[in-house]
Amino acid sequence: MTKSPSTLGIILFAATMIIFFVVYSFFSGVEYFDTTLKVNAFVLPVLYAGTAFWSVKSYWNNHRTVSFKEAFKRAFVPMFIGGILSIVSIYAYLNFADPDAKKLLNYQYVQRQKSELDKEYTSARKILKHQKDIDELDQKYKERVQSFSPDAVKGKDMLTASHFSGYFAAILIFYVVLSLFFGAFFRTRTVYQENTQE
Repeated sequence: MTKSPSTLGIILFAATMIIFFVVYSFFSGVEYFDTTLKVNAFVLPVLYAGTAFWSVKSYWNNHRTVSFKEAFKRAFVPMFIGGILSIVSIYAYLNFADPDAKKLLNYQYVQRQKSELDKEYTSARKILKHQKDIDELDQKYKERVQSFSPDAVKGKDMLTASHFSGYFAAILIFYVVLSLFFGAFFRTRTVYQENTQE
């Protein structure tokens, strides 16, 4: 059965929000930010790519003649609808329904950045041999550490509307590239089949 791209987009939105609330409910502790990063890096791309593929493949199975434009649309529309609704909903939830979760994510983001800086500093210091280079590294490290002081991070917010817009712009590139791939892949298979049947 072929579902419309819009219907698949709503289903994708619902699945994304279920994943969001599972992570929010069960992992909103010490590892909340890291768990969120892993889900965004590994779970959601697979879910969105799988839905886009299924959308195009189910249509192709029923019609056998699919243009590039149709395949692109069938891949892109579900991801776009699911993505935009999810971004808006998650933004609204974190900024208005539970600002404490937003504060926790911001705090853990800053801590992770500091931890990464410390790791880079430690590993770089081990390989440096000349005192001049070590002194220069120490100076740069001291300057960077100051950006993590309580006063410097007080107003730091990675979950503003402009940041969410930036995240969505990056995600949109993923949707477009994936849709182009599916459009080309399914159009190519269709042309090949038509040639072999003649």
